[in-house]
This record gives sequence, structure tokens and C-alpha cells, in this order.
Amino acid sequence: MSKQRIPFPIRIPFVEQMGLELHSAAGGKAELRVDLAEAHLNSWEVAHGGVLMTMLDVAMAQAARSVQSHASPDKAGVATIEMKTSFVRPAEGELRAVGTLLHRTSTLAFCEASVFDDGGHLCAHATGTFKYLRALPTPKGGVKLQRGVPAAKE
Repeated sequence: MSKQRIPFPIRIPFVEQMGLELHSAAGGKAELRVDLAEAHLNSWEVAHGGVLMTMLDVAMAQAARSVQSHASPDKAGVATIEMKTSFVRPAEGELRAVGTLLHRTSTLAFCEASVFDDGGHLCAHATGTFKYLRALPTPKGGVKLQRGVPAAKE
């Protein structure tokens, strides 16, 4: 697995605020990491379940997106339809989430992901279903496009 951080293909302010880093996303697989800080902890001083669920969700979503053509300017985003999570053990230190696309149709992606601690121990596992979307409908009958990542300046 890569230690090299890569940019997320889209901007997600919540993910940025959490400090999640994308390390790979290609061919139906994705890996992201976070080095836990105090803001990530629960009252037991281990990773809050919401941190683990977010990591699992984002890893699966990136795995689902990774099979789409990067050349297409109208590349679809994904929305989580359902997710089932199992917490296996307390998570501490640097965490690594690995997501895998198991199967896809033209509109749905079926994925799984696991979070491991820095000792390689499984901390949480999830399965999820994601819908490929080009835009979200708005209450007034319009559409809302996905927020992109600003282009790098040369």
C-alpha cells in the first residue's frame, strides 16, 4: 500500500476537516489514512465510531468511483444508499481504511471496506451500496452538481 498521499478527485469539506488522506484509488480499490488526534477520540480515548464509519464510507465510495474514466468531465459521483458496519476492536494510532468494489451495475456499486490500526489489526469492517449520480435534484426542480476540486495552478 502506498505511503504517498494523492489528492481526492472531488472536494469534501467534512473529509478535509477530519484530516483523511487518500493514498490510492484505482481499479476498484482505494486506501485512505488518518493519524488520530484528540478531536477523533471518544470518552475511552480511542477512535470515535463516527470516525471509523466515515473512513469506511469514504474508502468504499472512492473504490466505486475509481473505475470511472478520469477523462470524462461529467463523471458521476456516488451517494451512499446503505451501509452495515461491524466494530471489531478499539482503534488507536494511525488508521488505514481499504475499500474494494465487489460488483457494479450501471447505477449501483456494491463495496466492502476494512479499517486497520498501525499494528495491522482489524478494527472495523463494513459493506455498502452506492448509487452513481451525475447530479442531485433540488426542491425547485433544478439540479445540484457535485463540487469539484479546484484545478492546480501552473
